[in-house]
Amino acid sequence: MKTDISKLLQKKRKQILETWMTIQLSDESLRDNLMSNEDLQEQSNELLDELLGTLNDKNIKDSGSADFDRVREVLSGISISRARQGYTPRDTGFYVFSLKDALLQTLQQEIKDDPEFLFQTSVYLNKLMDAFGITTFETFIQGREDVILRQTSEIAEISTPVIRVWDGILALPIIGTLDSARTQVVMENLLQEIVESGSTIAILDISGVPAVDSLVAQHLIKTVSATKLMGAECIISGIRPEIAQTVVHLGIDLSHVVTKATMASALRYAFNVMRLEIKKIQKEKADN
Repeated sequence: MKTDISKLLQKKRKQILETWMTIQLSDESLRDNLMSNEDLQEQSNELLDELLGTLNDKNIKDSGSADFDRVREVLSGISISRARQGYTPRDTGFYVFSLKDALLQTLQQEIKDDPEFLFQTSVYLNKLMDAFGITTFETFIQGREDVILRQTSEIAEISTPVIRVWDGILALPIIGTLDSARTQVVMENLLQEIVESGSTIAILDISGVPAVDSLVAQHLIKTVSATKLMGAECIISGIRPEIAQTVVHLGIDLSHVVTKATMASALRYAFNVMRLEIKKIQKEKADN
């Protein structure tokens, strides 16, 4: 009479969990700064309960069985959560494969007197847990991509601040490379601020842009054009000598755009356009 694997594993649940936790806690790369041992045990408990509550002598042979949908759902949630917490793919993969080790160790101890059955069952269990490992990696990648997209969006917002430097004058310092997506953010932020502030002059400072090629120049021209459509004049500042040489070499026509070497020069030009005069007041020496 063959052993009922599902009943055997359920009976040995406590032993499996203890073995699994021992393997995890003994790992040299354990990230206990990201999750406490108590939370790790609770997370492991949840997954083990779902797996042992679902596993039977039939579906153990079919890793794609719909019976395991809930197990995959729990595992995906754990994987995505770990991706957001800062775990590595290796950490998350080890979490699943250490469970496989704990299950196989239990089988080897309990049915060691039947080598043929042990081998057959171990093969099925290996395939099942490997399939869960693939699910883990797939969802982990999805989780990391979500994190990267969110961080990219946040960085784009932070790196394109629109500053009101004077009544009617806006400045937008650009740091880093301009691409199509970032140009869209720059334009949206700038145009929105023009509407809200009623400004008539906008200064785009590119002193923090490492290099200007034809694509970057096109993005700048689009931003200038969009600004003009909103009724504001756009000035590009931060034109360093090497950027000027590159623009000339590439044959890029910026003749219709007001350009200045520095933000200070652009601001002086803006004051002249708005007929503003800034004077330095000499402080009189106090009488002794």
